[in-house]
Amino acid sequence: MDPSFEVIMIIIAVIVFHVLIFRWLTRKSKDIYGKHVCITGGSSGIGLWVAINAAKKGADITIVARNIKILEKAVNVIKENCVRNDQRIEYYSLDVASGHKNIQTSFKEIEEKLGDIYMLVNCAGMAICGTIEDTKPEDAKFMMDLNYLGTVYPIQYVLPKMKAKKDGIIVLTSSQGGLIGIYGMAAYNATKFALRGFAEALSMETKHLGINVTLSLPADTDTPGFANEQKSKPKITQEICSGGGLFKPEDVGKKLLDDALKGNFFSIMGIESWILTILCVGMSPWKNPILGFLQCYLMGVLRMISFGIQWNFGRIVRKYDKPKEKSN
Repeated sequence: MDPSFEVIMIIIAVIVFHVLIFRWLTRKSKDIYGKHVCITGGSSGIGLWVAINAAKKGADITIVARNIKILEKAVNVIKENCVRNDQRIEYYSLDVASGHKNIQTSFKEIEEKLGDIYMLVNCAGMAICGTIEDTKPEDAKFMMDLNYLGTVYPIQYVLPKMKAKKDGIIVLTSSQGGLIGIYGMAAYNATKFALRGFAEALSMETKHLGINVTLSLPADTDTPGFANEQKSKPKITQEICSGGGLFKPEDVGKKLLDDALKGNFFSIMGIESWILTILCVGMSPWKNPILGFLQCYLMGVLRMISFGIQWNFGRIVRKYDKPKEKSN
């Protein structure tokens, strides 16, 4: 091969790489000033902090949850962070696990107050822990109705208008449990893994139309939902999950909103989430050339590290979950 040809190809590759980096570094975040942001699970935890940060950016906001008293308190907190005199903050009492027909009717009423939803943030969800044999069928169904279908149905409502306008933002809140299965969380893991696959397909359906899809993968976060989750979490699960630490909802909520406005597919916090995302990236969408390069470069090394992590998880399980000896 002609040496000059090789030099030309190297130069072209370097130029293309730098162009990609420049485009990524200079890309603009979407603007939600004066636009309608709707947040399910928005009365507390991560959802509430997404709403607070959206208010600081001038958005009109509807928070959706079940408890009216908690919703009213949340609205007052959000209003303290508004930046426009005419900024509107509304709430709507709704159980997003109540079925497709009720979701469609409710979201139509939500839009009648504040107009078409520009950004939909799905934060409603919960975890009921327990081993497979201890998981009640009604609990498994409830989590699928709430965590998965309670996200799918609102998206089905807002998507046609977003496609028609060729603009919009959709956020799905999964968890680290959507990347790795954990002892005592199988039924919950199933709902969060389902959201990951749904988000990838949704991104492929909408990316060319200018609609951003973001999948939030928070680690354990200090929310009312997490406190409730701890009540049913086996000791084995607690020890396995303890190494990741506990994040503040205000930090996770701000990061989620920023990532969604930038168009990042994954929204993560912490080194553990970063490692898991690289290990489990698969065929997920990518927009960041630097991160894409790191994923390719680090995949093998991190996979070797994962062997040790899995061994440690197994050690914890064996320590607690010893088979009972049969009595004579």
